[in-house]
Parts: sequence; C-alpha cells; structure tokens
Amino acid sequence: MKMTKLIYTLVFALAITLASTGCHNRQVKVTPIPGSRSGQVGDNPSGSTLTPGGAFDPNAGGGVGTGGGPTANAEDFENMNMDRAALAAYTIHFAFDSAAIKSSEQANLEAVAAALKSDASAKLLIEGYCDERGTEEYNRSLGERRALAAREALARDGVDPSRIRTISYGKDKPADPGHDDAAWAKNRRDEFVLLHPKAGA
Repeated sequence: MKMTKLIYTLVFALAITLASTGCHNRQVKVTPIPGSRSGQVGDNPSGSTLTPGGAFDPNAGGGVGTGGGPTANAEDFENMNMDRAALAAYTIHFAFDSAAIKSSEQANLEAVAAALKSDASAKLLIEGYCDERGTEEYNRSLGERRALAAREALARDGVDPSRIRTISYGKDKPADPGHDDAAWAKNRRDEFVLLHPKAGA
C-alpha cells in the first residue's frame, strides 16, 4: 500500500515537471541599457541583435541584451555592419561557472581595446556564452555576467563603455557541439564583434 502511494506520488510529480518544462516557450526577456528610453525588463528597443545581413537590428530578438554605461544608447548601434572576423582571434574563455576574467586572457582584451582605440567610429558587440550544463535561465544570466565582465575590463582599459553593447546567448550557439570537458571549455567564452557604420551613415 505504501509502495503504491509512493509510485503514484512520483508519477504525479514527474507529470507536473514534464508539463511545466515540455511546453516551455523560448521567448527571451531583454534587459535594457541604462540611459536608454526604456527602464522595463522585456521591452524590445534595447534587445538589439545583429541581422544575418550584418546590420544591427534592435527589434530582431534572440539572446538577452545587457547593460551599458549611463550614456549607452541602443539607437547608436542601429544599422551598423558586423565584422566577426576582425576580432575572432581574441575570443576569451572562462572557468566553469565563473565570470572572472583569467589573467591569461588579458592580452586578448588589450588587443580588442587597441582595435577600438584605433578606430573612433567603430563600436563593439560582446556575446557571452556558456557550456551546456545548467538551466537555460542560469546560463543566460551567466553569459550576461561574462559579457559585462569583459565590458568592464575594456572600460578600465580606456574604452568608452557607451561604444559597447553586450548580449547573452547562454548555452545556445556552442562553438563545439561535443559533450565533454574539451568542448565545454571552448563554449565558455566571450566573442567580440566589431561594428562599423554603413557607408554614408
């Protein structure tokens, strides 16, 4: 009798868990940049992403937009061309469950800062990523903290933070699709995307 009740309780708990997670809508909430027009989480104007064609589109969704300095403005990042190749060699990586930037990554951050200092018209998008372990929500938050850590480091290195936007993709878009320590180490990263104004803009 006790065993039957236990089984029914476990089956009921499993059914509730599956019902609550199986129909999960993957819509992403957006955190606005301080100083932008909106102060509400979930508002679209500051949830900017880059379109496949390379322009920065604030209404495209996908990923979690994250904070900036008091003068950062989402409109300043619209209609810019994306150059993923320019800073691809300077991707930084993180320890498990950490947003602390390792000393071994400082040279990469300095190279990114130098690129921004050499071109006053360029802006930067920092994309934060995680490995596949952990919940989607936790990894979105961790990816956000990683992107913001790089942004703060660049600001300390003399880059105006209003030129930098951040976004978290959490465990989406892995660099390595594997399911082992080597793959996970590659996926815990920040990628830097250089943004240039369109010709005539």
